[in-house]
Amino acid sequence: MAAGLAGVCLALAAATAAPVQVPATRFTLAWTHSIEKTRWEEDYAIQRTAQGLRLLALDARIRGSGAGMEPPAGAVLRDGWYVYRPSTPSLEELRLTRSPFTADYDWCVDGRCRPLQDLLPADGGVTRLWPCEVRAQPGR
Repeated sequence: MAAGLAGVCLALAAATAAPVQVPATRFTLAWTHSIEKTRWEEDYAIQRTAQGLRLLALDARIRGSGAGMEPPAGAVLRDGWYVYRPSTPSLEELRLTRSPFTADYDWCVDGRCRPLQDLLPADGGVTRLWPCEVRAQPGR
């Protein structure tokens, strides 16, 4: 049987509702540091392996530096951004803490960003994000 369409599933950790499915094989998660007000961005790809779908961290950027948020060794300052390749192994899941006291994550695909809230409203707790097979969208 042919592999399905890879994408991302999102669900609130405290909820039992079905996950939101997003057809995207590459995306960026971005946020603003709550104290330093500095933008962070991480690029991910969905990777199909013998063990199943995995998240692969491709590149990351920090717009400046500040207390407790020094760029990792090997980061290069380019146009005001510290750019580096994360040393994180491929992941089964990301767990995103979404506080009502800070701005939400941005979800970016093909250079277009929107608040993660547009895909899945936050509950003030943890949101799970993992690679999954998504159902084909009607009309596509």
